[in-house]
Amino acid sequence: MATRLDKLTAEIRACRLCLEQPVGAPLPHQPRPVLRVSSTARVCIAGQAPGTRVHASGMPFTDRSGDRLRDWMGVTSEEFYDVTKVAIVPMGFCFPGQDAKGGDLPPRRECAPRWHGDLFSLMPQIELTLLVGQYAQDWHLGARARKNLTETVAAWRDYGPGAIPLPHPSWRNNGWIRKNPWFETELLPVLRARVRELVATDAKRKARGKE
Repeated sequence: MATRLDKLTAEIRACRLCLEQPVGAPLPHQPRPVLRVSSTARVCIAGQAPGTRVHASGMPFTDRSGDRLRDWMGVTSEEFYDVTKVAIVPMGFCFPGQDAKGGDLPPRRECAPRWHGDLFSLMPQIELTLLVGQYAQDWHLGARARKNLTETVAAWRDYGPGAIPLPHPSWRNNGWIRKNPWFETELLPVLRARVRELVATDAKRKARGKE
C-alpha cells in the first residue's frame, strides 16, 4: 500500500506548475522533477536545482560537483545514493534552463512554496539537513540566515546539530574555498563525523532488525 509520502512524491513527479501556472516565464522545456525521498533517511541534502546532466539522467549530483559533495560528506557513492539513508530535496525540482551566458537560471519559484512544507512534514525522521547554496539557506533558515552565503556558512555552529550550511560544491568555488580555509579545517571534519554517525546508526539499526 502506498504511503502518504509515496503519494506526494508521485504528485511532485507529475507536477506541471511551471508550465501551466508559472511564476514569471514558463519553463522552457518539459518538466522532469528530480528528488529522492524516503521515510527512513536521516540525512537530507537541500540543494539548488538540477542541471542539464541531471535533467537528462534523472539522477542528482552525477558530476564533479557530486564527487566533491560526497568527499565533503565522507560517504561512498553507494551510501550517497542509498535513498534509505540520504534524501535529496532541491529548492527547484526541475532544471530551470539557462541564461544568455549559458549559466543555470535560479530554481523555479513554484516548487518550494507548493511542495516543501508537506514533503518535510512527512519526513520527520530527518536529523541533519545540508543546506547547499544560498537559496536553500534562505528558505530553510529564514531570518536566521546571514546577509550572504559566506557569513551564513561561517556561522554554521549556530545551526547545529540539525542543519549545516554549505557552499555549492561546484569547482567554480575553488577560489571561495581558498579564501576561507576554516571551511576545510573546521567545518568539514564536523560534517563528516555527523554524517557518519547518522549513516552508521542507520546501518546498525538495519543489522539489528535482521538478527
